[in-house]
Amino acid sequence: MECRVLSIQSHVVRGYVGNKSASFPLQVLGFEVDSINSVQFSNHTGYSHWKGQVLTADELHVLYEGIKLNKVHQYDYVLTGYTRDTSFLEMVVDIIQELKRANPNLVYVCDPVLGDHGSMYVPQNLYPVYKNKVVPVADIITPNQFEAELLTGKNITTEKDAVEVMDLLHAMGPDTVVITSSDLPSRLGDRFLVSLGSQRKVRPDGSRTTQRVRMEVHKVDAVFVGTGDLFAAMLLAWTHHYPDDLKMACEKTFSVMHHVIQRTISYAHELAGPGRRPSPPQLELRMVQSKADIEDPAIVLEATVIS
Repeated sequence: MECRVLSIQSHVVRGYVGNKSASFPLQVLGFEVDSINSVQFSNHTGYSHWKGQVLTADELHVLYEGIKLNKVHQYDYVLTGYTRDTSFLEMVVDIIQELKRANPNLVYVCDPVLGDHGSMYVPQNLYPVYKNKVVPVADIITPNQFEAELLTGKNITTEKDAVEVMDLLHAMGPDTVVITSSDLPSRLGDRFLVSLGSQRKVRPDGSRTTQRVRMEVHKVDAVFVGTGDLFAAMLLAWTHHYPDDLKMACEKTFSVMHHVIQRTISYAHELAGPGRRPSPPQLELRMVQSKADIEDPAIVLEATVIS
């Protein structure tokens, strides 16, 4: 059966960020994707220069009304990422609530892009909108450690803290939480970072069960743009295929990330030459070249069930 995704994210002409990082891999995996560009830039902001336009809340409303008038607004998933404007984000919430009234089974996948490493890189006034309006309507969220701490008001210094933070996020609304990266020490050494996931399910008898997993992920000495968008899209896809098995969904998702990033960094170093750090253009994700790995990723990372 056809599965339809509405992706509301940024767009760049050059490279793979936002909708371009999400749409291609989802389409490769058989999803029909309708894209609304929250911004349209020449390239991502990691370059020295960029030009473009930002979509307003009113313009988003006009686009959505056009979809509704043609009665083609039946979606199974909504996917959102980077946003800088509160009114735009609130309009996204209104659209999701309307779509959920039409389809109570719709799944909203949210990457709550707020910041990283202790600092915010969106305006402060987005934080209460995410906490009070966005997260409560989300079904799957993919914060990093900083974002998870910010949304819950609890610091993570141990794995137990991380589990408690994920439980707090569950209580706010989402049934699936994946903390994509953390500062927790890895059991495999300092060349790895720790990611954690938690999925809450309701059994047929009405009782709840929660599966939690930990992943040890290879660190890479480079800055990539668009990986968060790709990660959220892949988690959408693999939780769709494995709705009751967070372990397998995470193994597939993180393995795709590994293959794309390794292919990208190898290509970037080849272009840069010996002893030179790759530039932003050289570090654009090698998405098309990774098509086979997106479709059927070799599992290179095994998740550990922690509860």
